[in-house]
Amino acid sequence: MIKVNPQIRPELDKNYVPAVLWNREYRKLASESGKAVPVVMAFKRPNGTVSVFKTQMLPHTAEYRDINIKYAERIIKFLLWMKGGCEVVIANAPELAADLQKIYAPDGKRKFDWEIMGETIYGKEFKITPVALADAPEEKEIQLQLGGHLDGCRIGFDLGGSDRKCAAVIDGKVVHTEEVVWDPYFQKDPEYHKAGIRDSLRRAAEKLPRVDAIGGSAAGVYVDNHPRIASLFRGVSKEDFAKHIIPLFDEIAKEYNVPFIVANDGEVTALAGAMSMESNGVLGLSMGTSQAIGYVNTNGNITDWLNELAFAPVDYRDDAPADEWSGDIGCGAQYFSQQAVARLAPAAGLDYPADMPFPKRLEAVQALMAEGDERAAKIYRTIGVCFGYAIAHYAEFYDIKNLLILGRVSSGKGGEIIIEEAKKVLDCEFPALASEITFRIPDEKFKRHGQAVIAASLPEIG
Repeated sequence: MIKVNPQIRPELDKNYVPAVLWNREYRKLASESGKAVPVVMAFKRPNGTVSVFKTQMLPHTAEYRDINIKYAERIIKFLLWMKGGCEVVIANAPELAADLQKIYAPDGKRKFDWEIMGETIYGKEFKITPVALADAPEEKEIQLQLGGHLDGCRIGFDLGGSDRKCAAVIDGKVVHTEEVVWDPYFQKDPEYHKAGIRDSLRRAAEKLPRVDAIGGSAAGVYVDNHPRIASLFRGVSKEDFAKHIIPLFDEIAKEYNVPFIVANDGEVTALAGAMSMESNGVLGLSMGTSQAIGYVNTNGNITDWLNELAFAPVDYRDDAPADEWSGDIGCGAQYFSQQAVARLAPAAGLDYPADMPFPKRLEAVQALMAEGDERAAKIYRTIGVCFGYAIAHYAEFYDIKNLLILGRVSSGKGGEIIIEEAKKVLDCEFPALASEITFRIPDEKFKRHGQAVIAASLPEIG
């Protein structure tokens, strides 16, 4: 019933179905049917904030049931990982809500999301609630003013999947930076993580006359400095995670007795970009071990949104590659990270051993790209085309003025190709959007500041 024909197809992923085009065709079908009904989806969080998405949908009859479910479920999945919520209110579509309740359930296709968005992040059981249109919740968003504080003696850290960085800063001047290699992903003993983080902080503290504040950046979801879901701690059991990891940063804050803030690494990246560019409306996207996102709105603030788009769908084909963690298909991490490079390499004619780590595969592809190897170029062109369509999809939910692109996948000549291909897609399919978004790559000012340095600026002293 819905056919999507991208004007530019990714050469190693020719069956890619851009979410933005599929959604556009669905809305066109609903509009032209003369049967469209208004539907409101509201995403409620325990702190009282509510994000609202309004749309027009086809009636939920046997004829349209399958595409209705696909449209609504993919939108919900995207907005859950963009904005968060432990309750989704569906207004004016009770039959649709009933179908979605079966999908987002302990035994449903989205059981991963049901668990994570419920007890794991928000400490409540996740639910989908049908209501009448007149009872649809009103939107209530908040903004958080973080970062930009450079006074005093500060420590900043950035916890990555392959290394941890730490910086000591005095009144905005960097007096110490250090990068230490570690391997946190599948470490079962939480003491490994605790010892590594404390070691980096101790080394930085030794370079300061005193410590006035500590700010941190790390992948994952953090609520009041508590890790809720984070790839860094994937190897830790649920019991040890609850006992040792959730209170970890509270314990460290007590040891130093200073203002202490840990934020998602994507948010810190976006803040760093906004400070470096002296501009707002920044979507920061890092293509690294996974896909990290951060957003600074047009007022220069961050929100309480999750912005974990590694789990958000960008490809609507029925046989899209599956995410090995959540089990869902077509999600961002499979297209804009080291995983994407590893996935596309065989299609490009590059066969690497199954036990070869993804970072090493990326290094091998980058080496080939530096030599002008066409096989490597195909990988980057494919990522770039997919990225162009994903940007248009993201722009339906974010107000983007500046797109900051970084991460190891985007470095070197390959990164240039990714940006070139993404721009081609925007120029061809979304010309109005192409004129509104400025592509940015880290400049020297950004590089000098660094993620850890900007993280140090998160807390306000006094």
